Amino acid sequence: MGATGSMGVAPRGGRGARERILRAAEELFYARGIHATGVAALIEAAHVSPRTFYAHFATKNALVEEYLRRFESEKSIPAEAELEREDLPPARRLLAIFDPAEGDAPALIRGCPFHNAVIEGAGELPEVARLAQRHKEAFRDRLVATAEEAGAADPHALGGQLAVLFEGANALAASRNDVRVFADARQAAQALLSMALGDAPG
Repeated sequence: MGATGSMGVAPRGGRGARERILRAAEELFYARGIHATGVAALIEAAHVSPRTFYAHFATKNALVEEYLRRFESEKSIPAEAELEREDLPPARRLLAIFDPAEGDAPALIRGCPFHNAVIEGAGELPEVARLAQRHKEAFRDRLVATAEEAGAADPHALGGQLAVLFEGANALAASRNDVRVFADARQAAQALLSMALGDAPG
């Protein structure tokens, strides 16, 4: 029954409806895009009634906003989460954001959900744009802090450069549907680290 079969969601209505709606949004917004995913498709995938859907999210835009907030509060973007690893030294964490995710490459590479939401919003979703700006600034700040921890002479410059490199790789990988883009980005990041630290970290 469309997307519902792959999600393994619980029966219609009942407890957990909000979580099912958010899980449906996560899957469908990424695979199809925000504009291409209508409320009817979300309702079907989440196994909820229209009344239940709107009881939790007054508008689709409200769901989009909550979908993005979850990447900050509950489910980090995997590549960005590499900066929090305690089993790697800081210089290695800076390179790890460019490593491919474990497992098979996805059939469709969609890139960063925040970037995608801003592009699809086309200036008409100011709260989405604000959330994306806050997330991107926080990510850059984490890169700067990690660069400082690694001993970079100018951590602000290195963090900013790595942010641009990472965001560009994300966009190009999505445009080409080719995860191999990150191998080139990693080499460039290693060169930046070599100059900033005087010794490329492996």
